[in-house]
Amino acid sequence: MAGKLSHDQNFKNLIVDYPNEALEFFAPEEAPRPDDDVRIVPVREEQLQAKLSGRYRRLDVPLLAEWTDGRREAVLFAVEEESDPLRFSPLRLVHYCADLAELFGTRRLVPVVVFLRSGAAPGQLTLGTERREYLRFNYLVCALGDMPAADWLNSNNLVARVNLPNMRVPAGGRLEAYASAVRGLLDLEQDPNRLEKYIDFIDIYADLSDNERRSYREQHPEESAMIVGLNQRAREEGRQQGRVEGRVDGERAVLERQLRRRFGALPPLVDRRLGGASATDLENWADNVLDAGTLDEVFHPR
Repeated sequence: MAGKLSHDQNFKNLIVDYPNEALEFFAPEEAPRPDDDVRIVPVREEQLQAKLSGRYRRLDVPLLAEWTDGRREAVLFAVEEESDPLRFSPLRLVHYCADLAELFGTRRLVPVVVFLRSGAAPGQLTLGTERREYLRFNYLVCALGDMPAADWLNSNNLVARVNLPNMRVPAGGRLEAYASAVRGLLDLEQDPNRLEKYIDFIDIYADLSDNERRSYREQHPEESAMIVGLNQRAREEGRQQGRVEGRVDGERAVLERQLRRRFGALPPLVDRRLGGASATDLENWADNVLDAGTLDEVFHPR
């Protein structure tokens, strides 16, 4: 794969976009049943982005499951993604879960670790001596690299379908896994923005060769055409966004030059205000420059 990937970023987006499907797939032992009247939400606001390749502020993803009919008390799920089992630290997970339990005032917490590669660590940590055990910490493990993709090719769970390329695929089965992942996404998701976003997710982890992509286009022309349409839409939106940002940057530069000529060096507060201004703000302030007697009157005209 080209470039450096942020698996943490990709999975955080997936989990926050599809919390119900994520728990059903990653933590089936504890996830609410399909007929439960339950609401699953992230309990911290996540910074999602339209493009998986964009910058991302790394955050954990606690999910709170609340049974609206009161049948069960709420359960907090601590979901972590780990790309390399050798780098996983259960001690770090203990600290994280203990902090969450204290922060949210609950003991009903389920630790879940999603391993991207095969060879997952056992789901238990024990502390003690030969005389006594002082701490036993268990956590659920979802080892994607050890899961047979064949078991999930027709799943109705969107999180499972887009992760087919991450599962164990037999020799010669990569193209089938990719095709099933794309077909599942197109069948289960209608939002064009999310379609674009998770076609990207599938492509990242499938990492098809040029020959495999050519074969896919030949064997699946209809889905290939839909992907091309999504890509064209994304490029056009990117161009439009670039034009808008370019216009705003130009207006900001002109206004800043006018302000400096009228009032001299600008204080840091004004620099920050200009940096976060909308096109409408900049246009209004540019009009005010003509009549303003002071810098403050530009932003707060009488």
